[in-house]
Amino acid sequence: MAFHTFTELIHFAASGQTKKTVAAVCPDDSVTLQAIYDCWQQDFLHLTLIGEEKKIRKLWLALGGNLQDVQIIDTTDSVMAAQRAVAEIRAGRADFLMKGNLDTAVLLKAVVDKENGLRSGRLMSHLAFLQIPDYHKLIVLTDSGMVLKPELAQKKEILLNAVQALHFLGYECPKVGILAAVEKVNLKMQETMDAAALTAMNRSGELPGCLVEGPISYDILMSREIADKKGYFSPVVQDADIMLVSDMTTGNILGKALTVSAKALMAGLIVGARVPIALTSRGAHLEEKINSLILAAICC
Repeated sequence: MAFHTFTELIHFAASGQTKKTVAAVCPDDSVTLQAIYDCWQQDFLHLTLIGEEKKIRKLWLALGGNLQDVQIIDTTDSVMAAQRAVAEIRAGRADFLMKGNLDTAVLLKAVVDKENGLRSGRLMSHLAFLQIPDYHKLIVLTDSGMVLKPELAQKKEILLNAVQALHFLGYECPKVGILAAVEKVNLKMQETMDAAALTAMNRSGELPGCLVEGPISYDILMSREIADKKGYFSPVVQDADIMLVSDMTTGNILGKALTVSAKALMAGLIVGARVPIALTSRGAHLEEKINSLILAAICC
């Protein structure tokens, strides 16, 4: 199966799934709390809101919420809020995290704390789910937010994280394009050699549960017409579920280009910790925050 739109994801999340509890860190801005409220109204979330109680309470009541329906844990600053949210997960009182009005670094510092954090032994990486106009289904861009310049072994882990997340969502064999500027291996372009190595791992069974193609350029991956003109034939062409980029900068630029200029919709998720983390920028619009919450709830 494959999800074609975020609307399909919303219906999936609301169709008899076990309700999950989100530990939302510093949800004291109107957009974040509106997203939480909207998801709560669809009856697939329990809420633990951690931050400055006065601000959260005021915003919640303004939305029409009832204080009896939400747990608010009062903290004095974002560092304490992040630590308390992680503690809620460790104690089994919450299922996943959501980043609110705080720096990503503050939240992640609590998550990766060696003694009291949520390390799983796996590499943590970022998944950007994109709904691109004129593309027929959602596509995942990774890693555009966590690992700055991954080496081959890390790219393998990033790819496995993405494949595992899609398996959790019901995808049987996700199709993966390892992006580069060219389609042939060039010894002067490390990303092409890494792409070829990952493709070889997939063919040998070392990277199971997916179909990998690379190196492959973005235009060929997304357009069968261009691929045909260039004599490139692969089942991944114009049907990819995952795009793996060479480094975080490339992923960040591509993601922003697609959302700002191509008007794609996005949801952000960090995987690889003990629980998923719904993570968007503080400037993200409401729909992006809702979609990220839904994804995290489904994936935990």
